[in-house]
Amino acid sequence: MSATEDDLSPVAPLRRPVFRMLWITWLMANVCMWMTEVAAAWMMTSLTIKPIWVALVQTAATLPVFLLGLPSGALADGLDRKRYFLFTQLWVAVVAAILSAFVFLDMMSPPVLLALTFANGIGLAMRWPVFSAIVPEIVPRFQLPAALALNGVSMNASRIIGPLVAGALIASAGSAWVFLLNALLSIGAAVIISRWKREHQPNPLGRERLGPAMRVGLQYVVQSYHLKGVLLRISIFFFHSTALMALLALLARGMEGGGAGTFTLLLAAMGAGAIVASGFLTRLRRSYPRDGLILRGAAVQAASMAVMAVTDQVWVAVPAMLLGGAAWITTANTLSVSIQMGLPDWVRARGMSIYQMAIMGAGASGAAIWGQVATWTSVPVSLGIASATGVLAMALVNRLRPDTGLEDDITPRRIFPAPQIHQPPPQGHVMVMIEYRIDPARAADFRELMLGEGRRSRLRHGALSWELLHDIHEPSRFVEVIVDESWTDHLRRFDRVTAADVALRDRKLGFHLGDEAPRVTRCLMESTVKSG
Repeated sequence: MSATEDDLSPVAPLRRPVFRMLWITWLMANVCMWMTEVAAAWMMTSLTIKPIWVALVQTAATLPVFLLGLPSGALADGLDRKRYFLFTQLWVAVVAAILSAFVFLDMMSPPVLLALTFANGIGLAMRWPVFSAIVPEIVPRFQLPAALALNGVSMNASRIIGPLVAGALIASAGSAWVFLLNALLSIGAAVIISRWKREHQPNPLGRERLGPAMRVGLQYVVQSYHLKGVLLRISIFFFHSTALMALLALLARGMEGGGAGTFTLLLAAMGAGAIVASGFLTRLRRSYPRDGLILRGAAVQAASMAVMAVTDQVWVAVPAMLLGGAAWITTANTLSVSIQMGLPDWVRARGMSIYQMAIMGAGASGAAIWGQVATWTSVPVSLGIASATGVLAMALVNRLRPDTGLEDDITPRRIFPAPQIHQPPPQGHVMVMIEYRIDPARAADFRELMLGEGRRSRLRHGALSWELLHDIHEPSRFVEVIVDESWTDHLRRFDRVTAADVALRDRKLGFHLGDEAPRVTRCLMESTVKSG
């Protein structure tokens, strides 16, 4: 095998010691997550038989990521990622210990269980963005798809290990011991993270304030056709597919001879299907365009759910869950690679947090809605509706919003010198005006470029606002106006330049008349200066 083929193999990232260490940590963290979800879902079925309460366990576990994902991503982009990752593991350990104590003391009730499940979800909300940002930092870009697939293997191996361990402990000792083991494993993962020798390099401009950092992250995604398309597809997929996970405990109880062991077996089958499918992801991505692969994944997932809706036989349910797991990893990994490839490093954690917010927001709302539909009708009817509408919705979005591939080359290009001043100006907004001289015969094309790609580029980099002015008295004179929140935020834009921005600058200059570069003027907006 040649070196190039070796580097591109599905397991190549595991040959990197740092990735291998963090992958093991991620596996342990995911095992803990699944142990908690299984124990909490099963415990809720022993506290109440109402479908809405059982489904709300899934909502409580995922809703924190939707609510707190963006702040967590903003923090992960600015703080020491090792220390932040370590803190998240300690948080999960403490919550697991409290869960165990409540069960041991026989103080558990449906509201308390939901509240502590929500608290555990806060740890997940903090952990996922920082880990998503760490992976591209420790593997080269050409190995990123393989690294993300291995993370999917970790997630789905934990889907087998976690439920098996949880099921065995629930059957032999009780749920309290599941939560206690979760706490111990989380502490072990924290110890492994503490041994990672990572040097944090603070930004010379300082850490972005939380509010502006969140705004910029959201703005970056909103101004990208590619990223918005990924978010729409992942939301549709998880909104519908979560019906199966939210109601699986009830399905397991209703099967012939069903019980905790059946629930564990079905979860393990889903994880096994995902692990097997992960070995074929590279071949599948080469065989089908992204949208075609996602639609096929949604169709297989829908078929799996439809089978689960009508069968009460374990021997039929297990193959259906295997197919569901294969569809899940195929769809999720395809979209995860797509969004990672569209995010530059400086905003990666924020972008991935928004991606995870879409997943968890769709999952949380889907669990609640499909649980309520099951309460009004029945579990099979709810699953049947979710499976049919899931395929139809994905086909519709593929037709109305087709994938156009990556829009930009986001390779960093720090070639524009940052402006220098003798002393920082007072706090206030900074207005930048760039004056172009354009042949009136080409003004329409210039205007189209500026109002489209030009505007989106400035806003993606963090500008508060953007306008294009056209001089009424001099038809050849156009002025681009950019407002930044502060002088420091203005300087940050120079660190965010990519190859696509350089190409866009060259296209703008292709319209500009004369040998001199466009005139640039920077002004402090006195109306925004904070008085002492």
